[in-house]
Amino acid sequence: MKKVLIVGATSAMAIAVARKFAQKGDRLFLVGRDKDKLSASANDLLVRGADKVMTFEMDANDLEIHRDMLKQAQTDLEGLDTVLIAHGTLPDQKSCEQNVQQMLHEFMTNGTSTIALLSEVANIFEQQKMGTIGVISSVAGDRGRPSNYVYGAAKSAVSTFMEGLRARMFKVGVHVLDIRPGFVDTPMTQGLNLPGMLTVSPDTVANDIYRAFEKKKNVIYTPSFWRYIMLVIKSIPSIIFKRLSL
Repeated sequence: MKKVLIVGATSAMAIAVARKFAQKGDRLFLVGRDKDKLSASANDLLVRGADKVMTFEMDANDLEIHRDMLKQAQTDLEGLDTVLIAHGTLPDQKSCEQNVQQMLHEFMTNGTSTIALLSEVANIFEQQKMGTIGVISSVAGDRGRPSNYVYGAAKSAVSTFMEGLRARMFKVGVHVLDIRPGFVDTPMTQGLNLPGMLTVSPDTVANDIYRAFEKKKNVIYTPSFWRYIMLVIKSIPSIIFKRLSL
């Protein structure tokens, strides 16, 4: 039985992944900002077979609470071996360009808060010499594009941090998984004109994430075809790329 902490547990992708763990009879500790959504998710997961489900209200940007939350998770779960960090927002790029404070807040939400959490979790897992850490980053972090470079820069920082952390943690038996989704049909992407052929459901992404946890993958693109899309985008020379509206 796994003892699983999920931060950002009320997001569509996180809920879909949590259901995979619940179906295996695992024990879950859900962290999010919305008390009612946390409660509803907990009830849903218990019905689906979770051993136990506990909840904790927290804004991930409140860095001072991270350590207390992790201590509570360890106590309630009676240990901790699996962590999924899944919180985040999809900022309005134009607004961020005009408002520096908003830009910094969005970078904090999508980048700094995740890096802070990763650091705390890594120190716990390093001491116990076991565990798996997964983070939902994004294909947007592979290259800065004018349409979303604030979001992309935050996710790129997370992925770069994770690459170094993975090498550090490997030496003590801890695995670090970087999850890079493409277009996913979630409440966060409602209103965006996403290409139907490239957009998938949270359940599709959750299947990929759960398998990646089981197989201890290092980096996954989900769906997998995004690896090749981003390879093409990264290969475009800068002299051409800066002229494109991506």
